[in-house]
Amino acid sequence: PPDYPLPALELLRAPERGSRLGMERELDRLGDVLIGTLMTFKISGEISGRTTGPAVTRYEVVPAAGVKVNRIANLDADLALAMKAKSVRIVAPIPGKGAVGVEIPNPRPEIVRLREILEAPLFARSRGLLPLALGKDLTGRPFVADLTKMPHALIAGATGSGKSVCLNTVITSLVYRHAPDRLRLLLIDPKMVELSAYADLPHLRHPVVTDPRDAAVALRWAVMEMERRYGLLSANGVRSVQEFNERLEQGKEMKLATPDGPEEDEDRWRYKEGPLPWIVVVVDELADLMMTVQAEVEKPLTQLAQKARAIGIHLLVATQRPSVNVITGLIKANFPCRIAFRVASKTDSRTILDQNGADSLLGSGDMLFLPPGQSEPVRMQGAFISTDETEELMGWYREQADTLEALKARVKSDEGDILEVVKALEEEDGDGRDGVIRGDWDPLFRQAAEACIHQKAGSTSLLQRRLRIGYGRAARIVDQLHDAGVLGPPDGSKPREVLVMMAELDEICPV
Repeated sequence: PPDYPLPALELLRAPERGSRLGMERELDRLGDVLIGTLMTFKISGEISGRTTGPAVTRYEVVPAAGVKVNRIANLDADLALAMKAKSVRIVAPIPGKGAVGVEIPNPRPEIVRLREILEAPLFARSRGLLPLALGKDLTGRPFVADLTKMPHALIAGATGSGKSVCLNTVITSLVYRHAPDRLRLLLIDPKMVELSAYADLPHLRHPVVTDPRDAAVALRWAVMEMERRYGLLSANGVRSVQEFNERLEQGKEMKLATPDGPEEDEDRWRYKEGPLPWIVVVVDELADLMMTVQAEVEKPLTQLAQKARAIGIHLLVATQRPSVNVITGLIKANFPCRIAFRVASKTDSRTILDQNGADSLLGSGDMLFLPPGQSEPVRMQGAFISTDETEELMGWYREQADTLEALKARVKSDEGDILEVVKALEEEDGDGRDGVIRGDWDPLFRQAAEACIHQKAGSTSLLQRRLRIGYGRAARIVDQLHDAGVLGPPDGSKPREVLVMMAELDEICPV
């Protein structure tokens, strides 16, 4: 809107231009080393071209007739040794070209500044509704992806690989494009440090969520908001949030899904609020949530991933432990877009990308972006934003506080506190979720919970001995204790961890 200023690009640091003259000579020499090394393994071929990106150069090697592509693909370690490179990634073959790609680190890597991507015409004139400035590809061109096309992304990478910086650039891209009345962010940060820098951001739908239990409630709110929006779309016969907002802006009268007000009120079916904003949910450490509240988090995440794309809710989920018990089959199947930073092993790379490759990245923002419907990921150098730049941006928002006050009042007039809203709705539904579960709890539930708390561990065999019951019933009670949040998830053959004290048990299950 005209009354709301968007931040200026001058708040971010400008890129430094480095000379590439000396580097070109070094790259020519490395090309000769590459062909020489292949010859020692009796593989003949020639370099048909090379593309130099900010941190990586890709040589295009055309093998001679009769040379099997797999023979080159298996030489990554030997080539890294010969070229004295940190790691070498081989793309065999490059899609759409009759060549094998050999990617090696540049002698002098370049830092890609976020401002450079935001200034690029590709971002400034992007037709995408939620453009994300991700970085530069192997040819050195800016790379901008549209979140509405993704429509949800899974981000994984080991510590220090650039994953959190990627989340920062994504959040910054979004706030540079949209005012708070058109974009609401829901930030979930169990690590408590990464996203807390955005506490003053006017786009936040709720203060940054750090407690895993509150995170589960926040995700349930997102599911409820999704159902509410689907009701609105259905009542008005439109197919997407965009269409709904367009009709609203054209001055058409929109209807509510359920009446609001007494029967004699003629306006009780009329939609009186403003356009529906985009909602982007960012989760910075999925592993923490899966360890503590898996049952409560996995279901809403899956529901949102399956259905939320049409109604303007998008998920960005990051984890530094891309193992199978964190990125479960259910979650993976519903996140078609993946962003992989360097991971520790080939197994982790296959978990996130369904192929090797992320294990041979360089770290520090070197990433593979796998868009939905594509089998081969795009390698790029992620854009960088420093803590100082984020601080500068937040300082600008703090200075705008007066301009924003009026806007906040307009935006938040119809927004209740998420945790309160969910509590009220669940109580309306007949004592909520807990009530439904409580009705199904085993009569020995309380005794079983006390036994586990005294023992500081929970297992089926413990309950069989203490309560003198059979295996089937004991296993069912253990599942109920897990769903209620008393016991942690299973950990192989070890007993489960107890997550509550006696005082908290009284809240979950009064005597």
